[in-house]
Amino acid sequence: MKRSPAVVIGVLAAWLAMGAAVAQQEPKGDPMVSAAQANARLGLEYLKKGEVALARDKIERALDQNPRSSEVQMAAGFVYDRLGDDRKAEAAFEQAVKIGGKDNPLLLNNAGAFLCRKGDKKQGEQYFLQAAASALYPTPEFALLNAGQCARADGRPKDAERNFREALAIKPNLGDALYQLGDLLHTVGNDLQARAFVQRYHEVAPASASSLWLGYSVERKLGDDAAAGEYARRLRGEFAMSPEAGQLFDAERTAK
Repeated sequence: MKRSPAVVIGVLAAWLAMGAAVAQQEPKGDPMVSAAQANARLGLEYLKKGEVALARDKIERALDQNPRSSEVQMAAGFVYDRLGDDRKAEAAFEQAVKIGGKDNPLLLNNAGAFLCRKGDKKQGEQYFLQAAASALYPTPEFALLNAGQCARADGRPKDAERNFREALAIKPNLGDALYQLGDLLHTVGNDLQARAFVQRYHEVAPASASSLWLGYSVERKLGDDAAAGEYARRLRGEFAMSPEAGQLFDAERTAK
């Protein structure tokens, strides 16, 4: 259940929508400031369209005009990330947080997303947690979900579990958190609790090949052949061409 592309697009769209609001935080009356804001937003528009060279030109012009703008630095982070220049991207995201992270938790969220993919995952988790703790952040449950995924990718299952549970404390029907926590608990061998979260997931979200495979795997570990068989039936019937259906075929063949 990978959501990364959608998350990145959503973050970028949100950042574009906030452009005017962020611009209000910058000093008034300086034409270079206004020009930098305009070039940063144009750079992001080009990035959305896949015109990366034009995006880079606009962003580098914006950086020349006003490197002290959190919007410009964040836009630069997006562009350099797309270009594969991780060093410049990380520097831009960190600078954006340094300039405006205290007053804009979206900056923390975006920097956290980059670090969890390509940099210091522990620091990325901390940025997500800071965003979640901010009264200005409208959806702290998603920041906590991201923090959990970051901690899990960093090999810290206990921290990941804590973050997922805190996300669910805010929004108990958050499907991604239910799935992630069920999958994590199954991975560490706590299948009885994993079963509960898989069941809750299927009560609030559409079944997927991965969620049915997880349900099957949990029930097999718990020795409930009837429940495992029902998950297997659905997986074969609803997602016959999925990789998980192939895994099911192999598992059933091995069990015979």
